[in-house]
Amino acid sequence: MRVYVPLTLPGLAEAHRTGELGKGPFTAYAVTPALREWYLSDDMEELEYAALSRAALASLRLLAAEPDAPRRRVVVAVDVPDGEATADPDRALDPVALGEVRVARTVALAEAASVHVDSDEAEADVSAAAGALDAAAAGDDDAQFVVDGAEDHELLWYATQEIPNLVGHGAGS
Repeated sequence: MRVYVPLTLPGLAEAHRTGELGKGPFTAYAVTPALREWYLSDDMEELEYAALSRAALASLRLLAAEPDAPRRRVVVAVDVPDGEATADPDRALDPVALGEVRVARTVALAEAASVHVDSDEAEADVSAAAGALDAAAAGDDDAQFVVDGAEDHELLWYATQEIPNLVGHGAGS
């Protein structure tokens, strides 16, 4: 099962330093039954993109909690054996938890398939979106529009061999 792990650039740097993407159990995002039902698609590529987008939103929440982190969303894609990532059926209807899974074990960064990071050009919109998250969650339509502005930026794909450059020299395109 492919899972998408939300991080920040400092979080990616820490994973690179320790060799561990996440200590189990940790939260990631994947194509879950609730995500399939919400997205109304059988196209696996579209569903994987939806799961990646959910992880990007979770990365935005991490950025909101880390004001000193560079304002770029980071998502690491990793394949784990089926059964090692499970969705909580009690949270399936929570919109924030859509696509959320718990990965039971520690995952080595070496197991990652790819890394997805915002471009430099997204930084201002991502910064504004991180600042608007709380107001958007409280129902402020203007704040939601700001949050949606970050989602207009596609995350750039990087091979795992590029991680040292991402954490050492920023995430420029």
